[in-house]
Amino acid sequence: MKTQRIRAVIAKESRELVRDPVTMWLCFLMPLVMLFLFGYAVNLDVEDIKLGVLDNDRTAMSRDLIDRFTASHYFRLIEDLPSPAAAEERLRRGTLSLVLVIPPGTQRRLARSETAPIPILVDGSYAATSLLAAGYAETIVTNYVAQPARIEPVVRVWYNPSMKSVNYIIPGLYGVILMAFPPLLTALAIARERESGTIQQIYASPLTTYEFMLGKLVPYAIVASLEMALVVGLGYAWFDVPFVGNPLELLAVAVLYVLITVGIGLLVSTLAKTQVAAMLIALIIALMPSFLFSGFLFPVFSMPMLIQMYARIFPTSYFIDFSRGVVLKGVGVEVLWFNVLWLAIYTVVIFLLAARLLKKKVA
Repeated sequence: MKTQRIRAVIAKESRELVRDPVTMWLCFLMPLVMLFLFGYAVNLDVEDIKLGVLDNDRTAMSRDLIDRFTASHYFRLIEDLPSPAAAEERLRRGTLSLVLVIPPGTQRRLARSETAPIPILVDGSYAATSLLAAGYAETIVTNYVAQPARIEPVVRVWYNPSMKSVNYIIPGLYGVILMAFPPLLTALAIARERESGTIQQIYASPLTTYEFMLGKLVPYAIVASLEMALVVGLGYAWFDVPFVGNPLELLAVAVLYVLITVGIGLLVSTLAKTQVAAMLIALIIALMPSFLFSGFLFPVFSMPMLIQMYARIFPTSYFIDFSRGVVLKGVGVEVLWFNVLWLAIYTVVIFLLAARLLKKKVA
């Protein structure tokens, strides 16, 4: 392997990259579009839940309980309902998300220290929101009727005390964005050369497979690393995401992850003969799993066991765990060394596999 030939490929690839304004815009504009789109659109916080009240007790206690609901920022009182039929009708039409039912005699039962069931009706058509709404309502009612209060629970949320979803969406988005564009751009670059026939000159040259791949990998890895720095900086400055850990440690592991994503692009280019095929394969094997099976939106441990095993094949989940660990918890390689080790193994395996497949094509 001669460094002079590698440098020549890097220079050629860099010139092609800089001279292609469309690709350069894609490199830096599209990650920012994704960052702002997901940063604002993907919001799992539940606030202003539409609340209806069916108060059949009409006592000081029932009014106090309703005040507890409206005083929280989770619920917004929409309607005082006259009957159970009205509650059912409002839930069916979707004008209410949750109905608090206070049966008659509730205050008397509580005064006698008797059990006083308080039904909470929840519109479960959107399961994620419904579970959170039901949990908030149950907590308010439980805290209110707990008598005597011998034990006072003190709950402290660590690492994301404000419980804002943007604080864990943005660090997860770093892994998704890097898996979206570098593989696509790398695969398209080689597929374009194959379609135009210029890659035959490479095959006829004394370049070895590894020299060719290293020359292709370096420019895109540099561009992807700049993308990462840009996205991390804007995520911190614009969305006010707390950054507890060491940013240099995150960027160092991000470079390792970038090598994987570019390597996947090289691997895709060995499988696709046209740019369209390269784009479709990159979307299927890189972008889709990074969204669905990486823990970006849904925790991997909550998936069925077979899906968990499938999800662990992809490197994105390891990088997202590391990213969230650095940003939110302030931990690094000393704690998440296993994730870094797996990313290093991925890098070597992907690169060797791509080189082997490319070598077969050249042969």
